[in-house]
Amino acid sequence: MEYLAILLMFVKAFAVGGLICMLAQIVINFTDLTAGKILVMFMLFGIALTALGLYQPLVEFAGAGATVPISGFGYLLANGAMKGAEKGLFEALTGPLAAASAGVSAAVVFSFLMALLFHSHTKQN
Repeated sequence: MEYLAILLMFVKAFAVGGLICMLAQIVINFTDLTAGKILVMFMLFGIALTALGLYQPLVEFAGAGATVPISGFGYLLANGAMKGAEKGLFEALTGPLAAASAGVSAAVVFSFLMALLFHSHTKQN
């Protein structure tokens, strides 16, 4: 029975994460927005949905399916700011930085390690 619960957790995460990615692909296909603008838009949607209290139930339902996409980064920043705001103005400004510091640090470290291991080159046609 435990295996069924784990399988259901994976299915929910895959479905929600896939839905978010599908929405992004639709925006890419039907607009002239650049990738950077789309990333910022989805991050801001994550912040807005968190502020409205709508993203937390999605995270509880789908887990990594909701936290791994870029909208999950917006959720993380907004959640850090809201928790910090309970302590004061300074913590409201530093809360998002503290909440995201581990993920950003890991991304920088692993990117550096991959840059040392692999050498990029221009593709020849």
